[in-house]
Amino acid sequence: MRPDGRAWDELRPLKITSGKMKYAEGEALIEMGDTVVLCTASIEESVPQFLNGTGKGWVTSEYSMLPRSTKTRSARDSVRGRVGGRSQEIQRIIGRAIRAVVDLEKLGERSIILDCDVIQADGGTRTASINGAFVALSYAILLLIREGHIVENPIRDYIAAVSVGLIDDEPVLDLSYEEDTKVDVDLNVAITGSGDIVEIQGTAEKRPFSRKKLEDLLNLAQLGVRNIIVKQKEIIGD
Repeated sequence: MRPDGRAWDELRPLKITSGKMKYAEGEALIEMGDTVVLCTASIEESVPQFLNGTGKGWVTSEYSMLPRSTKTRSARDSVRGRVGGRSQEIQRIIGRAIRAVVDLEKLGERSIILDCDVIQADGGTRTASINGAFVALSYAILLLIREGHIVENPIRDYIAAVSVGLIDDEPVLDLSYEEDTKVDVDLNVAITGSGDIVEIQGTAEKRPFSRKKLEDLLNLAQLGVRNIIVKQKEIIGD
């Protein structure tokens, strides 16, 4: 039995809501268990310099954790004077994952910045951020369509992400922080609605694992992603 009583293939309680932010073009508050992330999407009518004149848009992400999102307070990046290495890594992962399902040419020469702010952390903040950021992006795209700035929806598919791992050589889905600290193998996987893999990030924390175990974990991740996308569709539709 897992610490919170879940089955090995069961997600933590998942809730996605919107309407919390007055000014953002798109937003979503996602709760996966005790992990809570506020995701917003902001539209800017410009692109990075390397895309000027190409007709293509850009989707990027910024990620941060509030000082008391964890058991002990951490200083803000602005106080430290730099973005931490972990935050840089995660925001790149979020941006890559979301861009994989966006046709940047249909977006036109504009940028969408996805801000993912962790309000409370209990494992899986990067995967929760991807799941919430996609919803926020979808709302921003719908706004662009309604206002006539773009004609076609540039979103090609849904995308969601989830963590999987091996504990005592057994696969488990959607790790909490308590489980993450004792896991033998830890993977974060982003998968599209059609089942294609976008990102696999993982490592053997304690000992190597077989290709068969990797396949088991990927199959489990696919199951979790399908259930997350059901929740995404409930809030943003098809």
